[in-house]
Amino acid sequence: MLTTVVFDADETLLDLRPAVTGGLEAVLDEMRRRTPAAAQVTLAELDSDWDTVFGDLSAAPVAEIRRAALARSLARAGLDDHLDELAAIFFARRFALTRPFSDVPPALAALRTRYTLGFATNGNSRAERCGLAGEFAFEVYAHEDGLPKKPAPEFYAAVVAAAGVPAGQIVYVGDSWEHDVVAPQRAGLRSVWLNRRGLPRPAGCTPDAEVSTMADLPTALADLADVGALRADLPALS
Repeated sequence: MLTTVVFDADETLLDLRPAVTGGLEAVLDEMRRRTPAAAQVTLAELDSDWDTVFGDLSAAPVAEIRRAALARSLARAGLDDHLDELAAIFFARRFALTRPFSDVPPALAALRTRYTLGFATNGNSRAERCGLAGEFAFEVYAHEDGLPKKPAPEFYAAVVAAAGVPAGQIVYVGDSWEHDVVAPQRAGLRSVWLNRRGLPRPAGCTPDAEVSTMADLPTALADLADVGALRADLPALS
């Protein structure tokens, strides 16, 4: 029986890439306003600074990683002392532009008639700041009260605790193979891979379902529920 559907945030429900790009553009505009030295700095360099710092900071809060990336970006133009101001500009623009994909609101409305909906993320995309206020029965955020990020087992244990039902009644939906398919299954949850980009399925694990759009999720979950009911009705083999 499936009772609860829990969603990843960034690139699953939320179209994050345009928001991040818009935030970086706002930072670059302000850098160029403040110093001629920023004229040679490019948006591509600001974008790459995230990848450069991420490896050493992957377990850190996302806001901390972003600040480290921005510090590297500002150093390109000798603006090291302005991190707080430029970070505020980035986050204000990033959150102003962060919105759900167009297929998300109708899918959530359809699912809510049958399931309890939850929101659980490694990132700093709080539901109320990203056009998803009031959509979920519960929300789980990494680094609140010391909660480690996915794929730590403690993260999924917190999801189960917040849902208040056995792990087997919960399906986790997300775009990350490791975080949203493999790790939830290891924790006893079911998983649906939201494969918006049509990527090849990695070996070694089979999601309970795979969809390319949120519009297909209600049917996929109904099929899972039907299969579960059928299995429950099968006689035990001796």
